[in-house]
Amino acid sequence: MYVAIEGVIGVGKTTLTRLLAERLGVQPLLEVVEENPFLPVFYEDPVRYGFKVQVFFLLSRYKQLLPLAQPDLFSRGVVADYLFDKDAIFAAMNLSGDEWALYSDLYSHLSPRIPAPDLTIYLRAPLGVILERIRQRGRSFEANIDPGYLERLGQAYDHHFATYANPLWVVEADQLDYANDPADQDWITREVHKRLGLVAAEQSRP
Repeated sequence: MYVAIEGVIGVGKTTLTRLLAERLGVQPLLEVVEENPFLPVFYEDPVRYGFKVQVFFLLSRYKQLLPLAQPDLFSRGVVADYLFDKDAIFAAMNLSGDEWALYSDLYSHLSPRIPAPDLTIYLRAPLGVILERIRQRGRSFEANIDPGYLERLGQAYDHHFATYANPLWVVEADQLDYANDPADQDWITREVHKRLGLVAAEQSRP
């Protein structure tokens, strides 16, 4: 079992990953964000540091997800708080010219080696909700993130998933409180079981 959770910065991916990993009895696979040494300065000067940020993330995500191609290493299954595709989504926004060409060449060689998830959950939320959640989690390097950048990122995600070829569930994250509400936690767990074909959903959400 391989489930991936995606969405804009701050939408609630990691919270849902931890919940589902615990409920499904599988391993959570969390993206290493704060170890990227170029990320803090990227938000100050995205043109200068965009390529360095993207290559660091590309190789980090590749090394973290490659073992999924060997199922015996994750015999119980995995819920990941990101999709390998996200790297190209961000890179298409942040890079251009020769940097984009070089990145694209790297990505095209690495991407086919990463298996597709059995289910991808795409979390969506209005920009105002995203900004408030970013504020609440208090990462210093995200304090001055441009709302326009987040809006464009959301549009890029929508465009990507409009033609996504693998099993996909789009969830409006602002309509759920799976961080605190047991009823929402139970409902989203049942829905994931249903979509993975593990058990039939016992009831639909009112």
